[in-house]
Amino acid sequence: MMQLGYIPPAELKSISMRALIVGVIFTVLLLIGAVVDRTQFFHAYLVGFIFWIGITLGSLALLMLQHLTGGVWGLIIRRVLEAATRTLPLMVILFVPIIIGLKQIFPKWTSSAFMNQTAALQQKAHFLSPGFFLTRAAIYFAFWSLVALLLNWLSLEQDRTDKKAFRKRMQMISGPGLAFLIVSITFASIDWVMSLEPGWTSTIFGLIFVASWSLSALSLTILTMSWLSRREPMNAVVQRSHFHDWGNLLLTLVMLWTYFAFSQYLLIWSGNLPEETSWYVARKHGGWGVIALGIVILQFAFPFLTLLSRAAKKSSDRLARLALLILIMRVLDVIWLIEPAYNPERFHLSWMDVVAPIGIGGLWIATFAWQLQKRSLMPINDPQIEQALQPAHEH
Repeated sequence: MMQLGYIPPAELKSISMRALIVGVIFTVLLLIGAVVDRTQFFHAYLVGFIFWIGITLGSLALLMLQHLTGGVWGLIIRRVLEAATRTLPLMVILFVPIIIGLKQIFPKWTSSAFMNQTAALQQKAHFLSPGFFLTRAAIYFAFWSLVALLLNWLSLEQDRTDKKAFRKRMQMISGPGLAFLIVSITFASIDWVMSLEPGWTSTIFGLIFVASWSLSALSLTILTMSWLSRREPMNAVVQRSHFHDWGNLLLTLVMLWTYFAFSQYLLIWSGNLPEETSWYVARKHGGWGVIALGIVILQFAFPFLTLLSRAAKKSSDRLARLALLILIMRVLDVIWLIEPAYNPERFHLSWMDVVAPIGIGGLWIATFAWQLQKRSLMPINDPQIEQALQPAHEH
């Protein structure tokens, strides 16, 4: 059911089409790259997939957080978050190339010779086996899809029936759902990224991904809301106070990611064990060191200082530009996490590392914009809707 006053802008259709064209063009370029260098294709493909699945799952995390905490800040962006979670079927399809390129993406643990080198690796051999790896991936996607499906269906039913019981049901799902989401993201990050170097472990690695994926999702949400706030009907709904709330949450996630990332570095640095420090050694020299410094400055220091300003958080333009910067740095961060695993001795960056995120991103944004068109931009029968539509000084 779509209330007349909250019909999505017609421009979303053209955005979806243009994004699809970009996605197809860059995907074709990526496929050409697969012919030229099959191994590098799969390495770059993992970069693009990890970045965009992060936005999908980060949106699911923020959606459940909103259902648990309530508040106008999340009610205004609920439809955007829901549309982002409905890109999950696309991500399931896009996981297929990872299955096909398992040996190219994970050359170490798919080699029995490598896994038999030490006793520690032998203990991980069963966990890091193709069959168990794919079983876990199926469980992750099944859980994520089920939760996203239930939350989207209940939200739609709330619009259709005006029953307050649906809000309670969404809260009941979101409590355990958020806990299991954090656990599943932790295991997925271990499977898909940390296992690139099976001899290396970190107990904080999964939490870094929980924070960074939520940061990516909120950044894209802020960009979307900045665009919507300039068009009907959301120009009459979104207020400066809402951007201030989203800016505060963005600051929180920036600090949370920094805390986890720095804690991991500090623990490994203080332990000074060769099997642990080798991970950072590969990522601090040459071009990787420059990228690491850029991430520290542009994904933490600059956003942190900017978001301390109340005026910056209330400005949709400034907040949107900052969100775009964070998204760019998030892509570089994913490249920094993944590519040195394949080339630990030297700096190596392929043109496919840029093409893959754009190609997958075009398909993702096309799907996202298409899904955003399908429902009212506001949850019209939510109990907090009247509060959300009041002027800022009234709430």
